[in-house]
Amino acid sequence: MILDLNLLRVMDAIFAHGSISGAARALGLSQPGVSLALRRLREHFGDDLFFRQGSVMTPTALAEQLRLPVARIMGTVRNEITVAGGFDPLKAERSFVINLSDLGELSFLPDLVASCAAAAPRVTLRSVDVGLDELLRELTAGTIDLAVGHLTAMDSTSLFEQTLFDHEFVCLVREGHPEIIDTLSLDHYLGADHIVVMQPGRSQERFENRVRELGLERRIALQSPHFMSVPLLVSQSDMITVVPRSVGTIYTKLLRLKVLPLPFHVDPVELKQFWHRRAHADPGVIWLRKQVADLFRGRNPTESSQSPFWSGFRALR
Repeated sequence: MILDLNLLRVMDAIFAHGSISGAARALGLSQPGVSLALRRLREHFGDDLFFRQGSVMTPTALAEQLRLPVARIMGTVRNEITVAGGFDPLKAERSFVINLSDLGELSFLPDLVASCAAAAPRVTLRSVDVGLDELLRELTAGTIDLAVGHLTAMDSTSLFEQTLFDHEFVCLVREGHPEIIDTLSLDHYLGADHIVVMQPGRSQERFENRVRELGLERRIALQSPHFMSVPLLVSQSDMITVVPRSVGTIYTKLLRLKVLPLPFHVDPVELKQFWHRRAHADPGVIWLRKQVADLFRGRNPTESSQSPFWSGFRALR
């Protein structure tokens, strides 16, 4: 039996949005129309494909096997067949998927969302954060359009990249710390209790490698895979932490914290945008890459007077 390509389009949307209603909104269809398409898919494959788990449509084992093949087919349709139609941001109804860390969301999304809303009112953005192996697969399949940040061990033979700006590391310490005032000595750094963020493949891994290279021994009081809670914990304790400058800049606006230079040298990391060669000529992805480059190339948004969001941000304290 020949499978209607429109049915694969529905399956792709259910994978992307995790619900019948979300898929219907993305496709501009009614919910009964998506449900009917799912029923036809189930009949074709002889499998439920998706089952409801709470509010989410969870894929079956067979559906998981079909996820990447379906994504490749739909990526080919989007990037190689419909490309000839061009991309008009004022009229386009498209959802772009961008891979960002939690820190990347905090730094980049405020400006990017505002810029896209003004230039392309019907375009939507979806932020995801996947591991490096999965990221390369999904960029290849076309299910992720762009990755922004510092990513190590990426396969550069199949990816394009563009450098945005350098990111240095700083130490974050609370105002009124009993021992650390306006400068941070190596003795104070080694003597303090530390919060350490561990994110394999991200910029923080570069810093941790440097600490090991120098043979520095710290007292690690807390280890976490996330940045977001760390400044809150530092502000209410005598613990210190090392973070990318943008995190320090943002949280000093919100909490009684100070940013101090490190007492040893660590090379800054380059933040970049990455895209797969299959999307290199896609007019929509070209437009999205230009938005990112225009906003962030050569400047950290959290410290830029040209940032639509952060330049006008008013501290809460």
